[in-house]
Amino acid sequence: MTGLIEHFRFAAPAFLLLLLLLPVFFVWYRRKGRRQQVAFKFSSLQPLEGLHSWRGRLREWLPVLRALAFVALVVALARPQEILKRESIKAEGIDIMLVMDLSNSMLARDFQPDRLEASKVVAKNFVAKRPYDRIGLTLFAGEAFTQCPLTTDHRVLQDFLDQLSVEIFEEQGTAIGMGLASAVNWLKESDSESKIAILLTDGVNTTGYIPPPTAAELAKEFDIRVYTIGVGSNGYAPMPFSRLGNGQYQYKNVKVEIDEKLLNQIAQTTGGKYYRAASQQQLESIYDEIDRLEKSEIEVTVLQSYGERFHPFALAALLLLALEMALRYVALRSLP
Repeated sequence: MTGLIEHFRFAAPAFLLLLLLLPVFFVWYRRKGRRQQVAFKFSSLQPLEGLHSWRGRLREWLPVLRALAFVALVVALARPQEILKRESIKAEGIDIMLVMDLSNSMLARDFQPDRLEASKVVAKNFVAKRPYDRIGLTLFAGEAFTQCPLTTDHRVLQDFLDQLSVEIFEEQGTAIGMGLASAVNWLKESDSESKIAILLTDGVNTTGYIPPPTAAELAKEFDIRVYTIGVGSNGYAPMPFSRLGNGQYQYKNVKVEIDEKLLNQIAQTTGGKYYRAASQQQLESIYDEIDRLEKSEIEVTVLQSYGERFHPFALAALLLLALEMALRYVALRSLP
C-alpha cells in the first residue's frame, strides 16, 4: 500500500471531498423509494409469479450502480496521476552572503557603465548558477544592514540586486567591518556545513564602530570563510565628486585606493582568499573561481513527470451510469 501511495498522487484532491455526499444520497434515495410505493389490484397473481424475485433484486442494485458511477466520476475529477520518473540528483547547497559596498565611489566609471552596475550584473550571474544555495545580501556604506536574509527564492534576491543604488544610504563612507559583521550575524545561525561571505569593496575602511579585523575574527569563530574582492582599475579612475542640480554627478580622475593589505588579512584570517578585479572580465573570472571552489554536495529528489490516469475512472463512470439507466428504463420499466 505504501509503495502504491509513493507512485500515485491526485492533482486536484479537493474534489475527493464530494465523496462525503454518498451517505446523503442513500438517505435521499431510500426516502424517495418509500414515497413512490403504490398499490395495484390484480384478479390473479399468476402473471406476477417470479417477477418480484429477479426484478426486486435488480432494483436493489440501482442506487449502488449510481453511487459507484458517482465515486468513479469524483476520482476522475481529482485527476489521479502516476509518477513516471523520479530522479535523485547531486547538487551543491551552501549558505552564502554577498556583502557589497554602496559608497559613492562605486559610481566610478572605470567599469562600464560604472563599478556598481558591473558588480550587480556579475553578482546576478553568480546567483543564477547556484540554484540550490541559500544566498543573502548585506549592504554597507557609512553604515550597514542586511537587505535580503539567506533565501532560496533567488527571484527575490535578483530583484534586490536590480534595485541597488548608492542612494540607499544617507550616511556615506566605507564601513567594511560593519558590513562583514552584519553578514556574520546571519551566517552564524546557519547549520550548513559550508558558510561563506563574498565581500566586495572599492576603497578603504573609513567609518564604523566594528573594526574589520574584529569582524574577521568573528567570522573565523563561526567557521565562515570570507572571500574579499577589491574592485577598481589600477592608477586613476573617473570618480563622482559633486552633484548637479539635475541629479547627475560631476566626475574627475582620482587615484584608486584599495586597502589590499586589509582585504588580504580578512581573507587569510577566515581561510578565504583575496582577489583584485581591475575590470569586469576579471570580476567575472573571480566569481567563477569562487563558484568552483565552493561546492558542497547534497542529494535533491526531483519528481520530473506525471502520467494522467483519470481516463479509466471517467470511462467506468460512464459505463456504470449507462448500465443503471438501461436497467431502470428498459429492464425495470413500469408495467403498462
